[in-house]
Amino acid sequence: MSDWLIYRGTGDPHDGIADLPEPPPWRVFYTDEPTPFDRDHDYGLSARWPLRAAAYQADRHAVEMVNTALYLRRPLLVTGDPGVGKSSLAYAVAHELRLGSVLRWPITSRSTLKDGLYRYDAIGRLEEVDSASPATPVDVGRYFRLGPLGTAMAPYSLPRVLLVDEIDKSDIDLPNDLLDVFEEGIFEIPELSRVADTLADAEVRPADDGDRVAVTAGRVRCRAFPFVVLTSNGERDFPPAFLRRCVRLHLPAPSPDRLRAIVHAHLGETAPHAEKLIDLFLERRSKGELATDQLLQAVYLARHAAGEAPADRGHIAELVLQYLNQDRR
Repeated sequence: MSDWLIYRGTGDPHDGIADLPEPPPWRVFYTDEPTPFDRDHDYGLSARWPLRAAAYQADRHAVEMVNTALYLRRPLLVTGDPGVGKSSLAYAVAHELRLGSVLRWPITSRSTLKDGLYRYDAIGRLEEVDSASPATPVDVGRYFRLGPLGTAMAPYSLPRVLLVDEIDKSDIDLPNDLLDVFEEGIFEIPELSRVADTLADAEVRPADDGDRVAVTAGRVRCRAFPFVVLTSNGERDFPPAFLRRCVRLHLPAPSPDRLRAIVHAHLGETAPHAEKLIDLFLERRSKGELATDQLLQAVYLARHAAGEAPADRGHIAELVLQYLNQDRR
């Protein structure tokens, strides 16, 4: 039953993505020559994410849902309480399948579809037009920069990993706006489309500062559908049309055994005080909302207070075990 798994949840990097079969006919996009990218280079992004990815503990259900999204070329909508690992899942998949750096798009109430697709430096472009001589060739593409979503939809040979973080904080229209891009695998940059008669091709910078991406006639066309993780804390409902086009995964609060594995993976901690703090965390979690990273912080603080009496170490650890729901004290 495990032969079909591309992502295995082991944290060991491998090239299993090459075994992913051709997409369903209704999920085939651009088939021309693909754009390569360096899978082993983080393009100056934080070096912490491989460590975060390697420490992620995926259970069997999460592994199966990730593979379902990979096979079907559909976004994975991940819900769950804060701190259960929703965002970390994207980094874990990128790390294990060697899919390069994660393209993260943090969502706010002001986020728009264009924010995720691209940015255009119109003022810089006008200044160059005013100062350049007529004979000077103009590199229009350098005034554009693809956003995280736009970069993920570029015609790469392998899928990029896109993390759309906290989609439930978005404007009410954004989820449906995303559907068209995800369904059609193409988007337009109007500023380039308008000059397509005189400038058929332009090369624009991706969000992660990798090699420039060729844009033909002002359109960016997807080739390998990205692995898209949309996280939600459950603060709002989504339209049925949006839910129908997503693979949905709910991450429950970690069990005691998973908490032990998480603590060990992040801190290598097996000391008796760690077990006591896990018990304390579980007791307090049963009465109010706590996040797993609060337990990690508590274990870390207790480790560095090793010279203190056990009761004092427990008091120091409790400083970070504060309830997230503010009606609790």
